[in-house]
Amino acid sequence: MIEVRNLVKKYGNHLAVDHLDFTIEAGRIYGFLGPNGAGKSTTMNIMTGYLGATEGEVLIDGHDILKEPEEAKRHIGYLPEQPPLYMDMTVREYLEFAAELKRIPRSKREESITEVEKLVKIHDVEERLIKNLSKGYRQRVGLAQAVLGFPEIIILDEPSVGLDPKQIIEIRELIRKLSKKHTVILSSHILAEVREVCDHILIISKGRLVASDTPENLEKMLGDADTVEIEAHADPSEIRAVLKHVPGIEQVTVASGEDGVTLAKIREKRGEDIRERIFQAFAARDIPLLTLRLEHVSLEDVFMELTQKDTVPDAFSRRKKKDGDEAKREEEDENAGNL
Repeated sequence: MIEVRNLVKKYGNHLAVDHLDFTIEAGRIYGFLGPNGAGKSTTMNIMTGYLGATEGEVLIDGHDILKEPEEAKRHIGYLPEQPPLYMDMTVREYLEFAAELKRIPRSKREESITEVEKLVKIHDVEERLIKNLSKGYRQRVGLAQAVLGFPEIIILDEPSVGLDPKQIIEIRELIRKLSKKHTVILSSHILAEVREVCDHILIISKGRLVASDTPENLEKMLGDADTVEIEAHADPSEIRAVLKHVPGIEQVTVASGEDGVTLAKIREKRGEDIRERIFQAFAARDIPLLTLRLEHVSLEDVFMELTQKDTVPDAFSRRKKKDGDEAKREEEDENAGNL
């Protein structure tokens, strides 16, 4: 549905978007992530025709957004981070105005507007002035204009800003519902929200794409090994002595707690699951474990790894190379076994 090719955007000497390339396929929910200043909003504004690019091109269903703007924009509904609302209009007047701009046939406008109002749950405030609405309702009105006309692609920049927890859950449900018939791209600073609703994640840093994959694959491929946390009534030296003979451990951190309880954080080697070994090792020494808990690598961990330091763009390629080398070694071992 969308092809971004060698996209560059400069503001004077500042390079906001640095030779960005990616493809958006139909029928998925894409999460667009990056720290502040990474170039997310700039890229979205170029994709929707609000900004021109310094170099490169964006194709929307085969139409260049700069050379064929009207044809390309017919396929897009866009909610910017700051919704473009007219405060002295009522909700209904604003949506009628938006429907006219989108060239929805007059005979279908009434039905289309009512359907969208019910979808985003603003039908009961349609006669109120937008300036008298709460921030959450204003966000819903902006979302309604993006969905109006039901374009194939819906781009949402921070759609849950200003919403309370109940409204955030409703927006997530709406996004899932829209994805059944539309391609949805959303930008958000709430990583849990992205993890919850997105099928595919794009992470950019300093204007460059540093990762593109499913949330599960990113957590698996880019994160460090999982960590096992344990608590036991034993001295730190005893804990270390027991763990010294457990295979599959990469690193151990031990800290004394209250009432003679010692806490240990044990980082596994990649591909290992050492929980059963730890349990058996402590049981053999007659040291009961008070807790044994596995901490998985989270999307937050992946995000921090990929968007920190000046060498960020290399992190993804280094990890992929490491995984590729491991896969190659496994294949060589398997071939040797067959021989």
